[in-house]
Amino acid sequence: MQSMAATLSFLKLPILPNNPRHSTSTLLPHTSISAKLNISKYDSLNPQKFLDQSINALKPTCISLTAIALPFLLDTKDALALGGEFGILEGRTFALIHPIVLGGLFFYTLWAGYLGWQWRRVRTTQNEINELKKQVKPTPVTPDGTPVEAPPSPVQLKIQQLTEERKELVKGSYRDRHFNAGSILLGFGVLEAIGGGLNTWLRTGKLFPGPHLFAGSAITVLWALAAALVPPMQRGNETARNLHIALNALNVALFVWQIPTGIEIVFKVFEFTKWP
Repeated sequence: MQSMAATLSFLKLPILPNNPRHSTSTLLPHTSISAKLNISKYDSLNPQKFLDQSINALKPTCISLTAIALPFLLDTKDALALGGEFGILEGRTFALIHPIVLGGLFFYTLWAGYLGWQWRRVRTTQNEINELKKQVKPTPVTPDGTPVEAPPSPVQLKIQQLTEERKELVKGSYRDRHFNAGSILLGFGVLEAIGGGLNTWLRTGKLFPGPHLFAGSAITVLWALAAALVPPMQRGNETARNLHIALNALNVALFVWQIPTGIEIVFKVFEFTKWP
């Protein structure tokens, strides 16, 4: 406000009269643009002189507009995320959303990994059953073609056991549940990863490069890479499946390593912020 007042005083703008009735009682005659620019009908035939006089007439207006806009260009405090301009977005409540959500996503990551491992067991168990069936010896028969009754072999018992286990696994619908869990993890994880950095900027006006920021960025990238492997996994690509597992295992390791730095940041939030 002080800079605006200084600008207006610098321009010495005319002040409107206190009694507006006298100002409206007399109508000023309308002057043409040519009269304002002091251009005669003979000068209008000279384009260069017409251009020079037009520029000279507009110079005071340009200077005035520049002087008015200058304080807004120089006053940059509104560009900084400090001073309470964002209200509750800079407070403790909004700052605690990130650690609470990410803490929940950590345990949800473990749950999604469990679902994925169970779905993998459905596939690997069937592969194991197929391999065991190749080891089963043909059932002996009598000369007249009647099968000889014999107790099941250890291989057959193993096949029966694995078949029952696979039936129970199929009932769990682990494939769909793992896919849904991964989708939720990817969506909320990326959203809150960006939201955490945004909240830091809202509270401090800057970001703090360090282990927590770098690990969080790596986790977000690993989420995206693991999700990108889903199409080849659905086509039966074992390399993509193994890489998917490896990326998520690395993701969990980074998540665990990031927890101590996150707790330190939470303590700083309580130290430098207030409710709400």
